Amino acid sequence: MDSNTFIGSCKNLSRHLNIKSLEYTEKNATFKLLKSSVLVAFTGSLRIHLAFLLLQIQSSLLTCIAGGLVVYTVYTLDRTVGSKEDAINREELKDSRKEIGIAASLVTFLIGSYILAKEGMLIFAFIPFITCYLYSKGVKIGKFTFKLKGGFGVKNLVVGFTWGVFIAGLAGRNCGNIFPTLLVLTFFAVKLFVNSTIFDFKDIKGDTFAGIKTLPVSIGEQNTRKLLIGMYLLLHLILGIALIHRVIAFEPLIILYSFICGLICIQKHTKSGEELPSRRLEKFFLVYGESASILGLRIITGAMLV
Repeated sequence: MDSNTFIGSCKNLSRHLNIKSLEYTEKNATFKLLKSSVLVAFTGSLRIHLAFLLLQIQSSLLTCIAGGLVVYTVYTLDRTVGSKEDAINREELKDSRKEIGIAASLVTFLIGSYILAKEGMLIFAFIPFITCYLYSKGVKIGKFTFKLKGGFGVKNLVVGFTWGVFIAGLAGRNCGNIFPTLLVLTFFAVKLFVNSTIFDFKDIKGDTFAGIKTLPVSIGEQNTRKLLIGMYLLLHLILGIALIHRVIAFEPLIILYSFICGLICIQKHTKSGEELPSRRLEKFFLVYGESASILGLRIITGAMLV
């Protein structure tokens, strides 16, 4: 074999390895994209079940599943479309195949909306979907552009209020009294506002680069922490009074556990910079594992009291 043939073979081998490496990177990034919203969707289903419990209404498994599918759709679609701050905040997803993410979102949305349509609640499938689009892309009519994305906690308000309406709406559709439904809406709206703000701390670098004025960027870490603690204390004080007066179901475990988890998360996970794997796991457990932990403790304490 002469030198030219050998060099040509090496180049072909290198090209082949590069192609294979690129294919593996795309597949890996696409897999990460598809699984990135599974946990938040599962948590969404459990939150709907908790809302049923607080409203003293028989929980519907299909409604919870459909709600989780809609949650998966919105978050996967948001991560698929992406934005300039995501190039920094979610760098691991940049090589994913967008068409697969869009297809997966479409399938889950059709299944979720079909279930909700059969239960007469189709409008709730479109509330977060439309809000997500108005937030990330907006609507342009001539020279006028309407877009929900903005500074000073707008993202957190949109996240909290949208999912609060979604969860309380699905669980409280047949509730005869609007006041308990509004309390449950407020409960989840504030919790999700706080949770989304906590996650903003790790994205300060990307948000600052993109010019997005989240609360930690706008008012600083310490002031944001004080704001979140104040909101949490006021929320759970109101819920405690409502619980004592039986405006909502007598579920002290849900309220107390939520209060403790939230305060721990605010105190320990509202700092910028790189997170150690153990700290990241703890934060994910406190945020995404809270609903599952509450339901598990309810089962245990219920069995002990029988």
